[in-house]
Amino acid sequence: MATISAAFNLISGALQADQSALNIVANNVANANTPGYTQQVANSQENTPVQINGVSYGTGVSKTGGTSLRDRVLEERLQQQQQAASASGTRLAALESVQALFPPDSGSSSATAGDIGSDVTGFFASFASLEANPTDNSLREQVLSTARTLAGDISNAAASLTAQRTSLDQEASSVTSQVDSLTSAIAGLNVQIQSTSPHADAGTLEDQRQQDLSKLSLLIGNNQITTENNGISLTTSSGDMLVSEGTAYPLTTGTINGETHFFVGTSDITSSLTNGGGQLGGFLTARDQDIPQVIAALDQLAYGISIQVNALNNAGSDLAGNTGTAANPLNIFRQPAAVAGSAMNMSIVMSDPAQIAAAAAGQGSGDSGNCAALAALATQAIANGLTPSDFYSNFVTALGSTVSGVQIENTAQNASVTQLQTARDSLSSVNLNDEASTMQEFERSYQAASQVFAILNTVMNSALNLGVQTAVS
Repeated sequence: MATISAAFNLISGALQADQSALNIVANNVANANTPGYTQQVANSQENTPVQINGVSYGTGVSKTGGTSLRDRVLEERLQQQQQAASASGTRLAALESVQALFPPDSGSSSATAGDIGSDVTGFFASFASLEANPTDNSLREQVLSTARTLAGDISNAAASLTAQRTSLDQEASSVTSQVDSLTSAIAGLNVQIQSTSPHADAGTLEDQRQQDLSKLSLLIGNNQITTENNGISLTTSSGDMLVSEGTAYPLTTGTINGETHFFVGTSDITSSLTNGGGQLGGFLTARDQDIPQVIAALDQLAYGISIQVNALNNAGSDLAGNTGTAANPLNIFRQPAAVAGSAMNMSIVMSDPAQIAAAAAGQGSGDSGNCAALAALATQAIANGLTPSDFYSNFVTALGSTVSGVQIENTAQNASVTQLQTARDSLSSVNLNDEASTMQEFERSYQAASQVFAILNTVMNSALNLGVQTAVS
């Protein structure tokens, strides 16, 4: 009887283990389309065998639950690539908006709306036209008209760039609350995981934490550090603490010189977040590096043209024979006080076309010597060592090269993300075909154990009836 009882215990353990495994398979199938769910496999362990007269007898298996099929190193590699791809994608979108403001120079003397390259060509060409007939009022009006178009397009481009910076600043600031929500959730999950599964996989709790880590990686660059008892700590890419096991350190904002800065505690980490990954890194790279470089280039162009054109026009004689003086300057453009801000403030201040100094100083109104000098500025190095057209062309080419480089980088990073996700999914995602095969395997094992149980039940009833075979229902 003791032997039969032991056999019952052995088979009962097998039935429980098989049922546990079937439950895990069923749970996998039910969550096949659940985002972030990690496939689980059933675990069982051999019971301690008994020793009788020096012979070891097995005592079956016991269920030990399921284990998630996850590779933490692979998960971290995926997060790092997600951070990089998110940053470059965000930066690329901002750069493409910037690039749309600057079409390539068409080389035509007929300026089109917003085409600064054509504006420059058209403006200096108008002096060449006036040179042929310096007293023609319509040609003088044409000079002022092309000057107005050039100044308007440059100042409008600068204003658009400033507006884009403001928009990026607002978008960067909006990321803060999302980051804080996720770091707080991760800290809370750390506490749960450390209390329930300090030395083993925590199943769905770890799935939830992993989901939050992936979302966080899209927002901000971070590094993950595994701590004791299955916890993690998170820092920014530069090492500033965001999560320390069960404690989250909020990312806060403040305004300095009209721009949003980011803090952990009292430390200003704005500069370290730039190029640090995630959307926030992309926003800040575009806001603090890319757009300021474009504005600085426009300032150089506006400054060079305004200063040189004004200087030459003041040096010649207008239709009335006047030359420019400090008290009564003959400025065509608003005179810039410094390079910075020249583009935004560029405008035409001359309203009377008769004040265009086409003649050389002291010459009659029919002279066009100074007008020839003004037209020749088109071929002189007045914009940071280059001709105005060459400066603008180089600027547009450099901007296009930057956009192309970031686009190539983003494409490569997205391909890497896809590759890593595929590797992760092949390990951790639920494959319904595999689950069907596994379910069939455990069903047959359960059926086999059930048959043994039925045989044991027959034997037990026979023994209880003193060897008389009895039908068992």
